[in-house]
Amino acid sequence: MTPAAYDRIADWYETEFVPRNSADDPLGVDRSLRDLLGTGDGICLEIGCGTGVHAASVRVLGWTPVGVDVSAGMLRYARGRLACARADAERLPVPDGAVDAVIAMMVHTDMPGYPAVLREVARVLRPGGVFVHVGVHPCFCGGFADRTDPEAVVIRPGYLERHWTRESWTDRGLRDKIGATHFPLAELLNAVLDAGLVPERFAESGGPAPMVLSMRARVPG
Repeated sequence: MTPAAYDRIADWYETEFVPRNSADDPLGVDRSLRDLLGTGDGICLEIGCGTGVHAASVRVLGWTPVGVDVSAGMLRYARGRLACARADAERLPVPDGAVDAVIAMMVHTDMPGYPAVLREVARVLRPGGVFVHVGVHPCFCGGFADRTDPEAVVIRPGYLERHWTRESWTDRGLRDKIGATHFPLAELLNAVLDAGLVPERFAESGGPAPMVLSMRARVPG
């Protein structure tokens, strides 16, 4: 497997980026995970688990967290937090119907093939299993959005087309370092439906113009 983009920034991510962005959960990422996943006692697979920072919240809810990621650098930190393996989310090394829950935490913009990832999610979930997506908000975040002033986000042309970009309003984030794929809202939601997942609930968080869109969906039981 070739080196992943996150390998070269894994140390920065662990020591600077996560501590700066997780204090008091300013974007509502952890709150959305807890609210939408809920309590359980089965296996919860995190795709794109990164350094495993969400494993503690999954465990508090009663689930057994496991993770996959393509970045060996990120997994160096994750191994102390959950059982994990290096794997491509488009080809999960998991049997059909083997897990009770799957979560995707702020990773869909790192996955140009996210529709294929969602099909894998539906494949590995047991009937009735739950999927939680917590991600960058398609409508208010992207190369087309200038968030220099969080009280007055400026949206330029460029929202309607799926694209990859490193254009960013800040040099303290991820997009300027590794790039990001933008999915318009309709394309993202249609990919969930096309994968055979049934949406149940949505949430928005992270400011007057939300930075995070979250959803819970299930495989029909």
